[in-house]
Amino acid sequence: MNIVYIGLGSNIKQPKLQIKNAMEALQKLPDTTVVADSGYFESKPMGPKDQPDYVNAVVKIETIINAIDLLEQCQLIETQQGRVKLHRWGERTIDLDILLYANEKIQTDMLTVPHPGISQRDFVYMPLLKINPDIEIPGIGLLSNFVGTEKSEIEKSAVDKSLIKKDSTNYSCQFVGNIERQ
Repeated sequence: MNIVYIGLGSNIKQPKLQIKNAMEALQKLPDTTVVADSGYFESKPMGPKDQPDYVNAVVKIETIINAIDLLEQCQLIETQQGRVKLHRWGERTIDLDILLYANEKIQTDMLTVPHPGISQRDFVYMPLLKINPDIEIPGIGLLSNFVGTEKSEIEKSAVDKSLIKKDSTNYSCQFVGNIERQ
């Protein structure tokens, strides 16, 4: 079984329900189990500010589905829940992003793992660290050492760890409750 972390986000059409429904859909995938979730976090939009705040979560799953097939299943769940991509960082019923897939580093036209925004977006790293405070990013190290750093610094840090600047004082994301699972 592969350990996978998936980020979920929604800001329209009952966001908490959208996230719960997406988690249930992930649980129904063949040979897949949702083993942990972060609970709900609220955050300000990353893109256009004239949209509702987001509800975010991270789930930890165990699965035998390979990364590309899992991505396709995540996109199918998005479609089934009414996701329409109108513009970058716009409002959405649901967004599912594979953040980490086992200890793999994947770079294709369709998928980049670890997710490139994993240490820069508090609505990703705060829920992820809530599930696993000691989580390691393949090829980089402990996520808690890198939160708030720029992507270029993270890439350089694989060679020179002295470039890391930890800034955890500017959160726009906060925990707002547990997810009730069946």
